[in-house]
Amino acid sequence: MTELSEEQRRDFEAAAFRRLVDHLRQRGDVQNIDLMNLAGFCRNCLSNWYREAAEADGVALSKDESREIIYGMPYAEWQALNQTEASDAKKAEFEAKRPKDH
Repeated sequence: MTELSEEQRRDFEAAAFRRLVDHLRQRGDVQNIDLMNLAGFCRNCLSNWYREAAEADGVALSKDESREIIYGMPYAEWQALNQTEASDAKKAEFEAKRPKDH
């Protein structure tokens, strides 16, 4: 395996993260509940992790600020453009699989 410096690793991880966020921004048709049910995380989780990383480095970000960074727009605007009502089956699946921290 190729040895990477800490700086290279950080840069590659950051690039992969940016690509994931861009992909999710382009796929507004994919609902957060679907991501949660399939993968156990969603856009809101990413925004929480982003905010936690900022806070760990001494940078205060609000929930709304971190969501806007991930969604590329205010969360309410994204919801109005993309969010649909989840079916009872999807809601039940979410409740059955709900991570402990949600």
